[in-house]
Amino acid sequence: MLSTDFVPGAPNWLDLGAPDTDAAVSFYSAVFGWQFQSAGPEGGGYGFFVQDDKTVAGLGPLTEENASSAWTLYFHTADADATAKAVEQAGGSVRVAPGDVFSFGRMGQFSDPAGADFAVWQPADTKGVDLVNAPNSLTWAELYTTDAAAAKDFYRAVFSWQLTDMEMGPDMTYTVLTPAGGTEENSHGGLMQLHQDNLDAGSGPEWHPYFEVADCDAVFAKAVAAGGKALIPAMDAPGIGRMAMLTDPAGAPFAIIKSEQPPAS
Repeated sequence: MLSTDFVPGAPNWLDLGAPDTDAAVSFYSAVFGWQFQSAGPEGGGYGFFVQDDKTVAGLGPLTEENASSAWTLYFHTADADATAKAVEQAGGSVRVAPGDVFSFGRMGQFSDPAGADFAVWQPADTKGVDLVNAPNSLTWAELYTTDAAAAKDFYRAVFSWQLTDMEMGPDMTYTVLTPAGGTEENSHGGLMQLHQDNLDAGSGPEWHPYFEVADCDAVFAKAVAAGGKALIPAMDAPGIGRMAMLTDPAGAPFAIIKSEQPPAS
């Protein structure tokens, strides 16, 4: 489970790169009830999605040539420069070299060997998002990859994640991701192999954020009504919760989940 007591390797920030930030604010406000706060004239159009005065994510214009709208997940690091070296040594690439973001922290953006983009955040004044696991906030991070075995080796080398394979069927393995030294209760994400039908449908290696919601069906309906596209309609995942996957109107994929609560002891 995610926590705002961020430990190395755990997700501590996420942001959306959008071709039209005003349209993105309109969509996510309709879906989650978020408000938007600009970072000011020095922010280059960047700002923050806020819920109950707590930051839940960032939003900014696309800055890379030919970039597609997407959510980027950031993982906690104590040394962004050392992580950049680890990424290159493990076969990944540096898209944006580590650099300071005013006094807030230090960030770097990378791609893993299969091409999935991710980032790291080395906290200074800003430790990370203010809210996780509550309705309309980040609760899980999931990687879809064309080479699960290589992805496991890469992320283990970069973040020292603990990896636990779970057989989900005759031809499907789900790998649960946990920060180094953590337990199952500290798990923050999962990793799955993309199958040929996913590739034929245009899917590629990428990280998806999952947002906790109070009512999966209601939020799914809001998202579709606001112009989102359904990838996986609301469905029950036994022992996990009720979930759905969509893209926003600009094509950025994300998922929602009403997590199944553990039975009372």
